[in-house]
Amino acid sequence: MDSQHDLVVQQFAPRAAAYASSPTHAAGPDLTAFQSLLQAAPVMRLLDLGSGGGHVSFHASPYASEVLAYDLSTDMLDMVAAGAALRGLTNIRTQPGRAEHLPFPDGHFDMVASRYSAHHWRHLPAALAETVRVLRPGGQLLMMDVFAPADPLLDTFLQTVEMVRDPSHVRDYSLHEWRSLLHDAGLAPGTVTTYRLRLEFQSWVDRIGSPESHRPALRSLLAGAAAEVKRHFAVETDGSFTIDTMLMVATKES
Repeated sequence: MDSQHDLVVQQFAPRAAAYASSPTHAAGPDLTAFQSLLQAAPVMRLLDLGSGGGHVSFHASPYASEVLAYDLSTDMLDMVAAGAALRGLTNIRTQPGRAEHLPFPDGHFDMVASRYSAHHWRHLPAALAETVRVLRPGGQLLMMDVFAPADPLLDTFLQTVEMVRDPSHVRDYSLHEWRSLLHDAGLAPGTVTTYRLRLEFQSWVDRIGSPESHRPALRSLLAGAAAEVKRHFAVETDGSFTIDTMLMVATKES
């Protein structure tokens, strides 16, 4: 394995169809809120950064003149193209590449949106710097992702189960970390809306293809967690649990 980027492709390319059809990824209150923001203020060019199965692109398409789905995995992008064709969405195109290197002119996009991708990025500050560069002045970044609790106990537990399930995981950042990272990149963090997302254990491990040897370890971690961990993550007897997600809006300063 040459790099973290290669590991991400290895993990997700064989699972492209699973993520394209995943109910967890295809819908949610964050996508509804995202679409409402676009409906109120349509844009010309939107970049779906780390597009995965393309659900951000599909929701953005009616309210943007051009949507570019950008992802490491060409298998994922094939699913985006197929999904766009199936839906009759003709303004979506795809391009492979890394979040840390965006081959687009300065100020090219009115909006960059990303969902459930940034916790896999090898160099988040570099990716945010590139995001700022390709955004026009006054343009917005809409970041939708899992976020880590501020409590170290809860944070460590979340990062551990994420890594055991999927070795391409890098980090779920806290809200404080996100605000600091966005500010340092030259973005003004604005509104943040938080949600709770229930993860059904079996579909959670099946979707990413977690090794069979890792699944008992995950169940053991969940069953053996401290009482306050179980309360926060609403751990259920079958291993299902609930995580925190966010929609954070940030604006490129003029």
